[in-house]
Amino acid sequence: MTINDPIADALTRIRNAKLVKHESVTIPASNLKEELIKVLQAEGYVEGYTVEEKDGFKFINVTLKYVNGQNVITGLQRVSKPGLRVYSKAKNMPRVFDGMGIAVISTSKGLMTEKAARANKLGGEVLCYVW
Repeated sequence: MTINDPIADALTRIRNAKLVKHESVTIPASNLKEELIKVLQAEGYVEGYTVEEKDGFKFINVTLKYVNGQNVITGLQRVSKPGLRVYSKAKNMPRVFDGMGIAVISTSKGLMTEKAARANKLGGEVLCYVW
């Protein structure tokens, strides 16, 4: 099966695992998805991740983070899609829930949060919102 939007697929897998309170979720690996999970781990939204290889295919095993039985991630939203790319300049970076969430931005220096992109004066493609 061909996946047209691998980032949306990864976010949907995390969202579905969160809804049924799974401890971890497995996602087909790519460099972009691994960088996305690194950003989520650095911001404290996931506990950790490992990259595993099975039958010649790589997978990312993401351990979800729970506090008092509640998942730390309350929402995930894909912003830029293959049919409609969304870009933002450094001055106009989006704020998610007035700073309570993060926007993941794909810049020329790699994936980072909107706060880091604003601080580095970098614009880029707005991949998703996490809160």
